[in-house]
Amino acid sequence: MFQHQPHNGAKPKPGVIMSSTKIFIAVAALMFSWPNAAVHADTLSAAQKTEVQQVVREYLLKNPEVIVEAINELKRRNEVAGAEHQRAAMAAMATELTSNPSDPVMGNAQGDVTMVEFFDYRCGFCKKVFDDVQTLIKEDGHIRVVLKEFPILGEDSVNASRAAMAVWLHQPDKYKAFHAAMMRNKGALGMDKVLELAKASGVDVAALSGQMDDPEIGKTFAATHNQAQTLDVTGTPAFIVGETIVPGAIGLDVMKQLVAAARKK
Repeated sequence: MFQHQPHNGAKPKPGVIMSSTKIFIAVAALMFSWPNAAVHADTLSAAQKTEVQQVVREYLLKNPEVIVEAINELKRRNEVAGAEHQRAAMAAMATELTSNPSDPVMGNAQGDVTMVEFFDYRCGFCKKVFDDVQTLIKEDGHIRVVLKEFPILGEDSVNASRAAMAVWLHQPDKYKAFHAAMMRNKGALGMDKVLELAKASGVDVAALSGQMDDPEIGKTFAATHNQAQTLDVTGTPAFIVGETIVPGAIGLDVMKQLVAAARKK
């Protein structure tokens, strides 16, 4: 189960963990330009390892800024590698991300820019950005928004998304109002509340119960979770505009900037 991130930041990439001896060997190889920079700790005697460790230790104590530089460089390389991985994954999954007929779509169906949003009906940050997304759709006029029902906050989230998906698949003209009602709901979102909101949105509630068992809903959930996992989307909301993935509750101005940048490409 993916976990909701209670903040606007992306999940940090796991670092590379090495033994202290191998770190010393690697640093020493770089520092002194040994002919065989790929030398392994296993090829050195205990005395040689101790000598290398002492040399590197003395150097780092005299030049501690090197440690900060190395950490920053490792962070930069991880970020570059992560961005490259995401771009490649997005390219490979472009059709799945933007053109799955089972995913709800709002805005201009023929829009020149597509924005994808991963969201959960019980996510406070998703509710916070909901009005900005609606404003973007209205003011832009050419934006196509694909909604990825991504229930990660427990059983109530799953039930709410299952009901919404059933409406999209079987009563699509009622989805927009139902989606808005659940996004603007304050407090608990148990099944009774979901049905209450559905009825108020004009949904045929009697038919909805059976429609929620549609196997296409489970397939769509599975596809969305797979996409999220591949792209390292672990919280909601998360947005994709063009080749850019942005986790967290971004504001209207940032959305407009992302759309403008996508249009230039």
